[in-house]
This record gives sequence, structure tokens and C-alpha cells, in this order.
Amino acid sequence: MKVLLIGGGGREHALAWKILKSPRVEKLCCAPGNDGIAALTECVPIKAMDIEGIVSYAKGESFDMVVVAPDDPLGAGLVDALQDAGVRAFGPNKAAAAIESSKVFSKNLMKKYNIPTAAYEVFDSSDEALDYLSKISYPVAVKADGLALGKGVVLAQNYVEATRAVRDMMSDKVFGSAGDRIVVEEFLTGPEVSILAFTDGKTLVPMVSSQDHKRALDNDKGLNTGGMGTFSPSRLYTEELNDYCTRHIFMPTVEAMNKEGRKFKGILYFGLMLTADGPKVLEYNARFGDPETQVVLPHLKTDIIDIFDAIIDERLDEVKIEWENKAAVCVILASGGYPQKYRTGYEITGISEAEKDPSVMVFHAGTKLDSGKYYTAGGRVLGVTAVADSIDNARKTAYAAVDKISFEGKHFRTDIGIKK
Repeated sequence: MKVLLIGGGGREHALAWKILKSPRVEKLCCAPGNDGIAALTECVPIKAMDIEGIVSYAKGESFDMVVVAPDDPLGAGLVDALQDAGVRAFGPNKAAAAIESSKVFSKNLMKKYNIPTAAYEVFDSSDEALDYLSKISYPVAVKADGLALGKGVVLAQNYVEATRAVRDMMSDKVFGSAGDRIVVEEFLTGPEVSILAFTDGKTLVPMVSSQDHKRALDNDKGLNTGGMGTFSPSRLYTEELNDYCTRHIFMPTVEAMNKEGRKFKGILYFGLMLTADGPKVLEYNARFGDPETQVVLPHLKTDIIDIFDAIIDERLDEVKIEWENKAAVCVILASGGYPQKYRTGYEITGISEAEKDPSVMVFHAGTKLDSGKYYTAGGRVLGVTAVADSIDNARKTAYAAVDKISFEGKHFRTDIGIKK
């Protein structure tokens, strides 16, 4: 079969790698892809948000399946447009993707259906938000309502930080229209766990757990980023916790979306905080997480195309999904200054040396190939993933590979995989 993958980051590189392992796939194309993906398969210069262009290309080239990976085109209704054109598409439709594209929607959904989450208030006016901030205790989380490349959350330790976040989002529009509305949320404490799940709107199958590292600096210091690394499985997420979350969070979310007339078919991501009062939902995503995908997919034994097919047809209960009993660690190599101002265009060396270890995979997020050499072309540049029999061994292998890769301004955290 012919498959078209939409997106162009490290997540899509990992997805392309896994999709190409399916014996059912004769041809894979990626739009727009990146220069790391181009080393595996064909990339076409169609942007992920060019809905009309993607639909035309997918229909004209008779693709058997289109896999929509990023949040923006899901939130904009790309799956709906493909389905309307008679193209088989994997991913939630626009109505279901609102669980990620609007934090206000997702918070109100959890409140309505008693799904455990942090207490919150919603604001459409910066004046009202600032007045509220003057009356509360700290810390709090300030969140832009819409999609903001994983950076629309500020953990404000005091009134000054909170008011700055509100002005940045609502007045200065640092996230564009995503900050027209904001959520001010109770600050939860405890370890975070990421659970990706396959669901067809009836059946839900959690993937192996992972833990993301959002802050830019070691020991969870610095600004929030799109993710500086991750490891899998979580040392804290037990079978008992999984059973509890399935009963009180996962299936109630699927059922809530059905009751709202927004059947969710695709990848549902649960960002959880393991608080003293039990697991609570920090956020939902409507797709594979990045960089969680880079450590979760290496565990997957079952053909991913078989799973995607079953989800589209709402027969996920017929598929036995199996996992390798392994551990994985992914360390993100970023441009110096990320997530704020950074420079690109620096030559990258050592990727091929790092990949000589068969347990290492280097997934490209922001690179450019020119005359046989890779150069930095984004904030997050590479995801260096290693698989081993334990997290400690995967961590050692990943950092050994990181040491072989060089570019000016290379920035990475040194503590990925340590925290519990």
C-alpha cells in the first residue's frame, strides 16, 4: 500500500522509521518531511497546513492512507477534508482534535465529566485576568487556550511572573490568536507521566509509559520547551496506576467525547501528574507526542499500519498489540538559546558515528542537508535515542552517542532518564 505521512519533525522521522518496517507498505511519502526523513524515503514540498494541496496530492497520487501527525493540521480539519474527498485518513477529526486545540474546551470537558484535573479559571480579558492574579496565592500555571508549539504554558512562581505571562499571551500576542483566551490553573505537584493511547472511540489501548522533560535546563530549571528529552518506561507508572487511570481518566475521556458528539479516533495523549491526591490530567494531546514518540515506538512489536487500519475501521478490539520488554532514552540536542532566540546554519558532525551503534537512532527535527553535510535548521535539532535492557543502560548509550555529535552552540540536558 501507499502511505502519505504529514509533518516534518522528529516525531515524523520516528513514525516514518516505524511505518517503513511494515511489510504492507510499498511506498511512503512525507509532506513536507525533513532532510533526515529524506534519507529514508521520498519527501514532497507540501506544508502540513496546506490542506487543499495535501488533499489534491493525496487524491491525485491514490494514496491508500494518509497519516496526519502534527497538532495544527488536525486542529484545522485536515482529516475531515481528506475524508470528504474520499481519502482514507488516520487521526482525529477537527471536532475531536479540540481536546488539544482548545485548553478551555478540554478543561470544561474534564469538569463536566468529573475527570480529575487541576482547579482553574478561564479569562477572555487581560484586565479580568490581572485582577484575579492580584487575589490568589502562588505558584500557578498560566496557559494559552490554543496551540502554541508546546510552549504556551508558564509556571508562574509569583504575581510578577504571572502578570508578565498574561501580558505576553493576551496583549503582546506572543502566541498569536492562541492567547486570545487563557486558563489560570492550580499548580499541581508531583512527578509527571506521559501516556499515549491508541483508540477508535470504543476501545482504548495504552502504550508503554514515558516521562518527558519540558524545562530547558538540568534539574527542571529554565523555560518550558517543546521537550528536551524523554525516557520509557516510567519507573513510577505501575499496573495498578494504569488500571486506576483506565477506569477514572482514559475511558471516561473517550466516553465524554462520545457524549459530546466528538468521537475520538487516533492517538490520545494523556499528560498526567501523579499528585498526593492521585493522578490528575495536566493536558491532552490529539496525536503522538514529541519526543515521547521517539522512545515509545521502538518498543512496538505489532505492525503499526495494522493498528492504524483497525482504528479507522473501529475494530481496534480485534488487534493484539504487543511490546518489547526494553527501555529507551531520547536526548534532544538543541540550538544554543532555545526556546528563545537562537542561530542556525551550523555544520553538524558525528551523526554517522553515533549511528554505528545498532541500538542508537538519531531522529532529525531541525536539520538541513547541503552538499552532503547536515546543518542546524531549528531550535530542536536532533533526538538521540538509545534502546537497552534498562533505563540506566539506555541512558549511558544515548549520552555516549550525544558525545559523538557536534555543532556550534549544541545545548542538551545532562539528566535525562535520572528522575523518578
